[in-house]
Amino acid sequence: MLSGPFLDKNFIGSCDDFDSSKIVMLGMPLDGTCTNRPGARFAPQQIRVESVGIEEYSCYFDTNLSDLLFYDAGELELPFGAPREALNIIEKNTDEIYSQNKKILGIGGEHLVTLGTIKGLLKHHSDIAVIQFDAHTDLREQYLDIELTHSGVMLRIAKLIGFENIMQVGIRSGEKQEFELMKKHSTLAFNPEELKKFKDKKIFVTIDLDVLDPSIMSGTGTPEAGGFTYKELMNWIVELKKYNIIGADIVELAPDYDITKVSTATACKLIREVLNIL
Repeated sequence: MLSGPFLDKNFIGSCDDFDSSKIVMLGMPLDGTCTNRPGARFAPQQIRVESVGIEEYSCYFDTNLSDLLFYDAGELELPFGAPREALNIIEKNTDEIYSQNKKILGIGGEHLVTLGTIKGLLKHHSDIAVIQFDAHTDLREQYLDIELTHSGVMLRIAKLIGFENIMQVGIRSGEKQEFELMKKHSTLAFNPEELKKFKDKKIFVTIDLDVLDPSIMSGTGTPEAGGFTYKELMNWIVELKKYNIIGADIVELAPDYDITKVSTATACKLIREVLNIL
């Protein structure tokens, strides 16, 4: 045996014991239906590597990560080029996490992973709402004649839980019919005060990192100008602490497009804060 010490391969502040944890961080390196620039499957691994560069302490919530009892389970091995099978694996593991009275923080991977998580979550919770932070509507019925893609993940979820249980924040890109669908169902929100709509709901939070402006988050597959600043996004996250958040995911980091690694560092910091609302 070598005496070490060795650097931890897990996200900073994670506990060593699954059984004693309250939150499970699960890497979901799916990158099979990307409609623009691929590379999100490399995010979970790079996030863990770069997490050593952030502090455990959150000045927003006055907590240390080690106080939160989260367990970094590592990355799922997902079949390449087989999104349905990958979603089944995510659904099964989500089911197992909630069977043991824990919450999930999924780390993507492309946004389609959220569909697998919601399917697993619905085995244990009803009356849930999903709050989507994103640049894109993700309401396409199909893309290039394919129905199951990250560009339609919210439509698939809405068909499971109803549009009345969807809230979309930061949206600034999509097809005309997608914007008409948002208008029809009044899913688009602009102010954290609007979260009161879901005060009696169990809420799952999904954050596509392209909700942030490309000046902050260039390392993503489909950057869109006009996005949130980090502080603007944190205004929503801090407000969400008041609600019943039963799970979350953070998706669509494509680390190799930002050689400065600022995008990955920003994702790490956001993960720290999202852990605090679970």
